[in-house]
Amino acid sequence: MASSSTRWLKAAALPVAFLAAAEIWFRGPGKDSESLAAPTAVARAWVEAAGDGTLALATWQTLLGAVGGLALGAVTGLALGFLIGLSRTAITLTTPAVELFRPIPSVALIPLAMLVFGFGYGIEMAIVAFATFWPCLILAQAAASQIEPRLLEVSRVLGLSGAQRLWKIVLPAAMPRIFVALRLAAGFALVVAVTVEIAANPQGLGYMLMIAQQTLRPELMLAALVWIGFLGWAVNAGLNALQHRLFRHQRIGAEARP
Repeated sequence: MASSSTRWLKAAALPVAFLAAAEIWFRGPGKDSESLAAPTAVARAWVEAAGDGTLALATWQTLLGAVGGLALGAVTGLALGFLIGLSRTAITLTTPAVELFRPIPSVALIPLAMLVFGFGYGIEMAIVAFATFWPCLILAQAAASQIEPRLLEVSRVLGLSGAQRLWKIVLPAAMPRIFVALRLAAGFALVVAVTVEIAANPQGLGYMLMIAQQTLRPELMLAALVWIGFLGWAVNAGLNALQHRLFRHQRIGAEARP
């Protein structure tokens, strides 16, 4: 316990020192700025936004768009990835299309998505789904293609159907990689959702950043920025803890091997 506390104190030393130095600098004479703010001003802006419900509403809007797009992109990407990965012919046929469309930046689709979906959750979920589709597709395809061939041969000998083979053999063996894909996609989802809100969708934390910038409120802008960073950290930490909990037995088994 003591070593853990010491480690946390050492990790917090540099950020605390930086915040203290920033506060001292901003309290000096002639240090008014239209683009930056003192840490205490940022904290007050965050408390005000949290108190009047602005921050909660913006957070809900961003998370709804990010989670909705992530669900759509992850489900379709994982399903297609498994179907492609189980067949060498499918891999050969789809590789050119994947390599052609995968490098397209998701934000480049905003003009097209605006024409199709207009403003609101539709455009945000569509762009997030496109961004999260590819990592899920690629990792699921890699996981399915690297399944031990003898397991698939045994499933054929036992007369398992394609659905039974997928459910009883492919998915259990590929679950660690699936979770890695979901962690990557979750990070992409939050980043892309905020980006879409900044560029084209008047709602959520991205729009809150834009309004704060346009009204010359750097303290609110920085408060929203810090909150977005905290959300990203919390999502990743939660998924990382869940991954360790779900697949701890596999890690222990791997460490026990000579």
